Amino acid sequence: MTNARFTIRVYAIIINERREVLLSDEYMLDTLMTKFPGGGLEYGEGPVDCLKREAMEEFGQSLEIISHFYTTDFFQPALFYDDTQLLSIYYRARFTSPIRFKISDKPYDFPPKVNGSQSFRWKSIESLVSEDLTFPIDRRVGEMLKNIK
Repeated sequence: MTNARFTIRVYAIIINERREVLLSDEYMLDTLMTKFPGGGLEYGEGPVDCLKREAMEEFGQSLEIISHFYTTDFFQPALFYDDTQLLSIYYRARFTSPIRFKISDKPYDFPPKVNGSQSFRWKSIESLVSEDLTFPIDRRVGEMLKNIK
């Protein structure tokens, strides 16, 4: 297919001392979504640079990369773009200083239907189920999280 393209997304898996993972609730592209924090790789940057930039944009603070966690190992068409294959890269990460942004206790803690809205919340890994996450690759990663100590 000559018009095929790729989009690369990079995400942070941030787990606190209570074995909760940080989730991002967002309203983007006229869609409510729950995913891991992160975003799209820009031309000229590597995946780690992308994640560090995304952390500054989303949280306003730095992340330290601990280790690579997972890269998509199956074909996943992009849900929002035709003729585009999605590749997602996940890294375990932690904040380099105490959290300075708002953590909500409820999903979608922002005004309704405003594109670009975002809120963050912790979710227990033990109680995390596939339906808590919007996208297929995130759902696979959510299942993988149950196996880490």
